[in-house]
Amino acid sequence: MTVLALAGVHAKYLLIETARVPIAIIGGLVFPALSLLFFVIPQRAVAENPAFATQAVLSLCVFAVLANSLFSFGLNIAEAREKPWDPYLRTLPAPGMSRVLGQVFSTGMLGLASVVPVVILGALLTQASATGPQVLAGLLTLGLSALPFMFIGICIGYSMPSKAAIAVVQVLMFGLAFGGGLFLPPVMFPGWLDVLSRFLPSRHSRELVVWAVTGSDLPAWAWIGWAVWTVVTFALALVLFRRDEGRRYR
Repeated sequence: MTVLALAGVHAKYLLIETARVPIAIIGGLVFPALSLLFFVIPQRAVAENPAFATQAVLSLCVFAVLANSLFSFGLNIAEAREKPWDPYLRTLPAPGMSRVLGQVFSTGMLGLASVVPVVILGALLTQASATGPQVLAGLLTLGLSALPFMFIGICIGYSMPSKAAIAVVQVLMFGLAFGGGLFLPPVMFPGWLDVLSRFLPSRHSRELVVWAVTGSDLPAWAWIGWAVWTVVTFALALVLFRRDEGRRYR
Protein backbone atom coordinates (compact mmCIF):
# COMPACT_ATOMS: atom_id res chain seq x y z
CA MET A 1 0.00 0.00 0.00
CA THR A 2 1.11 3.55 -0.68
CA VAL A 3 1.72 6.11 2.04
CA LEU A 4 -1.55 7.89 1.20
CA ALA A 5 -3.51 4.64 1.26
CA LEU A 6 -2.10 3.76 4.68
CA ALA A 7 -2.86 7.30 5.86
CA GLY A 8 -6.47 6.88 4.73
CA VAL A 9 -6.84 3.63 6.68
CA HIS A 10 -5.32 5.20 9.78
CA ALA A 11 -7.61 8.24 9.48
CA LYS A 12 -10.67 5.97 9.16
CA TYR A 13 -10.01 4.16 12.40
CA LEU A 14 -9.08 7.34 14.23
CA LEU A 15 -12.49 8.77 13.28
CA ILE A 16 -14.22 5.59 14.46
CA GLU A 17 -12.34 5.74 17.75
CA THR A 18 -13.30 9.39 18.26
CA ALA A 19 -16.95 8.71 17.42
CA ARG A 20 -17.10 6.20 20.27
CA VAL A 21 -16.78 9.13 22.69
CA PRO A 22 -19.50 11.54 21.42
CA ILE A 23 -18.66 14.31 23.90
CA ALA A 24 -15.28 14.70 22.18
CA ILE A 25 -17.10 15.67 18.98
CA ILE A 26 -19.84 17.70 20.66
CA GLY A 27 -17.32 19.85 22.54
CA GLY A 28 -15.51 20.77 19.33
CA LEU A 29 -18.79 21.70 17.67
CA VAL A 30 -20.24 23.77 20.52
CA PHE A 31 -17.32 25.85 21.85
CA PRO A 32 -16.64 27.98 18.72
CA ALA A 33 -20.37 28.53 18.21
CA LEU A 34 -20.74 29.73 21.80
CA SER A 35 -17.87 32.17 21.23
CA LEU A 36 -19.78 33.70 18.33
CA LEU A 37 -23.03 33.70 20.29
CA PHE A 38 -21.58 35.44 23.35
CA PHE A 39 -18.90 37.76 21.93
CA VAL A 40 -20.04 38.79 18.44
CA ILE A 41 -23.81 38.61 18.16
CA PRO A 42 -24.52 40.85 21.22
CA GLN A 43 -22.31 43.57 19.66
CA ARG A 44 -24.89 44.88 17.22
CA ALA A 45 -22.46 47.40 15.71
CA VAL A 46 -20.47 44.40 14.49
CA ALA A 47 -23.29 41.93 13.86
CA GLU A 48 -25.30 44.41 11.77
CA ASN A 49 -22.37 45.51 9.62
CA PRO A 50 -21.92 43.05 6.71
CA ALA A 51 -18.15 43.56 6.40
CA PHE A 52 -17.43 43.41 10.14
CA ALA A 53 -19.78 40.47 10.69
CA THR A 54 -18.28 38.47 7.83
CA GLN A 55 -14.75 38.96 9.13
CA ALA A 56 -15.84 38.08 12.69
CA VAL A 57 -17.46 34.83 11.51
CA LEU A 58 -14.39 33.94 9.46
CA SER A 59 -12.08 34.69 12.40
CA LEU A 60 -14.05 32.35 14.65
CA CYS A 61 -13.98 29.68 11.95
CA VAL A 62 -10.20 29.90 12.07
CA PHE A 63 -10.38 29.72 15.86
CA ALA A 64 -12.54 26.59 15.57
CA VAL A 65 -9.97 24.69 13.53
CA LEU A 66 -7.12 26.09 15.66
CA ALA A 67 -8.67 24.86 18.92
CA ASN A 68 -9.71 21.53 17.42
CA SER A 69 -6.25 20.92 15.96
CA LEU A 70 -4.29 21.76 19.09
CA PHE A 71 -6.52 19.80 21.44
CA SER A 72 -7.08 16.81 19.17
CA PHE A 73 -3.45 16.38 18.24
CA GLY A 74 -1.69 17.64 21.33
CA LEU A 75 -3.78 15.87 23.96
CA ASN A 76 -4.77 12.73 22.05
CA ILE A 77 -1.24 11.94 20.93
CA ALA A 78 0.25 12.66 24.35
CA GLU A 79 -2.31 10.37 26.00
CA ALA A 80 -1.87 7.65 23.37
CA ARG A 81 1.89 7.59 23.92
CA GLU A 82 1.30 6.62 27.54
CA LYS A 83 -0.70 3.52 26.56
CA PRO A 84 0.73 0.22 25.27
CA TRP A 85 -1.28 0.30 22.03
CA ASP A 86 0.69 3.18 20.53
CA PRO A 87 4.14 1.58 20.87
CA TYR A 88 2.69 -1.55 19.26
CA LEU A 89 1.47 0.43 16.23
CA ARG A 90 4.99 1.75 15.73
CA THR A 91 6.29 -1.81 15.36
CA LEU A 92 4.16 -2.32 12.23
CA PRO A 93 5.85 -1.95 8.80
CA ALA A 94 4.40 1.47 7.97
CA PRO A 95 6.27 4.77 7.48
CA GLY A 96 5.89 7.47 10.10
CA MET A 97 4.52 9.88 7.50
CA SER A 98 1.45 7.67 6.97
CA ARG A 99 0.48 7.98 10.64
CA VAL A 100 1.12 11.71 10.72
CA LEU A 101 -0.96 12.25 7.57
CA GLY A 102 -3.69 9.97 8.91
CA GLN A 103 -3.95 12.14 11.99
CA VAL A 104 -4.06 15.24 9.79
CA PHE A 105 -6.89 13.84 7.65
CA SER A 106 -9.05 12.69 10.57
CA THR A 107 -8.64 15.79 12.71
CA GLY A 108 -8.96 18.02 9.66
CA MET A 109 -12.40 16.58 8.93
CA LEU A 110 -13.49 17.15 12.53
CA GLY A 111 -12.09 20.67 12.40
CA LEU A 112 -14.05 21.54 9.27
CA ALA A 113 -17.18 20.08 10.89
CA SER A 114 -16.67 22.40 13.87
CA VAL A 115 -17.14 25.49 11.66
CA VAL A 116 -20.62 24.44 10.52
CA PRO A 117 -22.45 25.74 13.65
CA VAL A 118 -20.47 28.99 13.42
CA VAL A 119 -21.47 29.50 9.79
CA ILE A 120 -25.13 28.70 10.52
CA LEU A 121 -25.33 31.10 13.47
CA GLY A 122 -23.51 33.77 11.50
CA ALA A 123 -25.95 33.44 8.60
CA LEU A 124 -29.03 33.52 10.83
CA LEU A 125 -28.11 36.07 13.49
CA THR A 126 -25.70 38.48 11.80
CA GLN A 127 -25.42 40.36 8.52
CA ALA A 128 -22.48 38.22 7.39
CA SER A 129 -22.90 37.13 3.79
CA ALA A 130 -21.07 35.09 1.17
CA THR A 131 -21.96 33.43 -2.11
CA GLY A 132 -21.75 29.70 -2.71
CA PRO A 133 -18.38 29.89 -4.52
CA GLN A 134 -17.02 32.14 -1.75
CA VAL A 135 -18.07 29.63 0.92
CA LEU A 136 -16.40 26.80 -1.01
CA ALA A 137 -13.22 28.84 -1.45
CA GLY A 138 -13.29 29.68 2.26
CA LEU A 139 -13.60 26.02 3.28
CA LEU A 140 -10.74 24.96 1.01
CA THR A 141 -8.54 27.77 2.27
CA LEU A 142 -9.53 27.04 5.86
CA GLY A 143 -8.41 23.44 5.45
CA LEU A 144 -5.04 24.50 4.07
CA SER A 145 -4.55 27.28 6.60
CA ALA A 146 -5.14 24.83 9.46
CA LEU A 147 -2.09 22.72 8.57
CA PRO A 148 0.36 24.63 10.83
CA PHE A 149 -1.99 24.21 13.82
CA MET A 150 -2.23 20.48 13.19
CA PHE A 151 1.53 20.08 12.97
CA ILE A 152 2.05 22.21 16.09
CA GLY A 153 -0.37 19.93 17.92
CA ILE A 154 1.56 16.88 16.71
CA CYS A 155 4.80 18.44 17.95
CA ILE A 156 3.25 19.03 21.38
CA GLY A 157 1.87 15.50 21.54
CA TYR A 158 5.18 13.83 20.69
CA SER A 159 7.37 16.07 22.84
CA MET A 160 5.73 16.06 26.29
CA PRO A 161 3.50 14.00 28.61
CA SER A 162 -0.24 14.52 28.70
CA LYS A 163 -0.29 16.60 31.91
CA ALA A 164 2.14 19.10 30.43
CA ALA A 165 0.41 19.03 27.04
CA ILE A 166 -2.89 20.18 28.60
CA ALA A 167 -1.32 23.34 30.01
CA VAL A 168 0.72 24.11 26.90
CA VAL A 169 -2.25 23.64 24.56
CA GLN A 170 -4.48 25.94 26.61
CA VAL A 171 -1.90 28.73 26.83
CA LEU A 172 -0.94 28.39 23.17
CA MET A 173 -4.54 28.30 21.96
CA PHE A 174 -5.57 31.57 23.62
CA GLY A 175 -2.23 33.22 22.89
CA LEU A 176 -2.51 32.46 19.17
CA ALA A 177 -6.20 33.43 19.13
CA PHE A 178 -5.68 36.85 20.73
CA GLY A 179 -2.37 37.56 19.02
CA GLY A 180 -3.68 36.47 15.63
CA GLY A 181 -6.68 38.80 15.66
CA LEU A 182 -9.31 36.08 16.01
CA PHE A 183 -11.04 37.66 19.01
CA LEU A 184 -10.14 41.29 18.33
CA PRO A 185 -9.72 42.70 14.80
CA PRO A 186 -6.08 43.52 13.95
CA VAL A 187 -7.11 47.07 13.01
CA MET A 188 -7.64 47.68 16.74
CA PHE A 189 -4.14 46.48 17.66
CA PRO A 190 -1.45 48.91 18.77
CA GLY A 191 1.44 49.17 16.35
CA TRP A 192 3.80 46.82 18.20
CA LEU A 193 1.15 44.10 18.54
CA ASP A 194 0.20 44.37 14.88
CA VAL A 195 3.83 43.83 13.87
CA LEU A 196 4.21 40.91 16.28
CA SER A 197 1.01 39.23 15.12
CA ARG A 198 2.29 39.11 11.54
CA PHE A 199 4.71 36.39 12.62
CA LEU A 200 1.95 34.18 14.10
CA PRO A 201 0.32 31.36 12.09
CA SER A 202 -3.11 32.36 13.40
CA ARG A 203 -2.78 35.80 11.78
CA HIS A 204 -1.63 34.21 8.52
CA SER A 205 -4.62 31.87 8.53
CA ARG A 206 -7.02 34.69 9.23
CA GLU A 207 -5.68 36.79 6.38
CA LEU A 208 -5.82 33.84 3.97
CA VAL A 209 -9.42 32.93 4.80
CA VAL A 210 -10.65 36.53 4.74
CA TRP A 211 -8.95 37.00 1.37
CA ALA A 212 -10.49 33.83 -0.06
CA VAL A 213 -14.04 34.78 0.98
CA THR A 214 -14.14 38.56 0.68
CA GLY A 215 -11.57 39.15 -2.06
CA SER A 216 -9.63 41.66 0.03
CA ASP A 217 -5.94 42.26 -0.53
CA LEU A 218 -3.63 39.46 0.58
CA PRO A 219 -0.28 40.77 1.89
CA ALA A 220 2.78 38.80 0.85
CA TRP A 221 3.83 38.16 4.45
CA ALA A 222 0.60 36.22 5.06
CA TRP A 223 1.06 33.46 2.49
CA ILE A 224 4.84 33.38 2.89
CA GLY A 225 4.44 33.05 6.67
CA TRP A 226 1.86 30.29 6.23
CA ALA A 227 4.19 28.36 3.91
CA VAL A 228 7.15 28.70 6.27
CA TRP A 229 5.14 27.61 9.33
CA THR A 230 3.69 24.65 7.41
CA VAL A 231 7.03 23.34 6.16
CA VAL A 232 8.92 23.89 9.43
CA THR A 233 6.25 22.40 11.71
CA PHE A 234 5.70 19.42 9.39
CA ALA A 235 9.43 18.66 9.36
CA LEU A 236 9.59 19.04 13.15
CA ALA A 237 6.58 16.74 13.60
CA LEU A 238 8.32 14.01 11.60
CA VAL A 239 11.55 14.48 13.57
CA LEU A 240 9.74 14.23 16.91
CA PHE A 241 7.80 11.19 15.74
CA ARG A 242 11.03 9.45 14.78
CA ARG A 243 12.67 10.43 18.05
CA ASP A 244 9.75 9.00 19.97
CA GLU A 245 9.63 5.82 17.89
CA GLY A 246 10.21 2.69 19.90
CA ARG A 247 9.75 4.40 23.26
CA ARG A 248 7.52 2.50 25.69
CA TYR A 249 5.68 3.71 28.77
CA ARG A 250 4.69 1.85 31.89
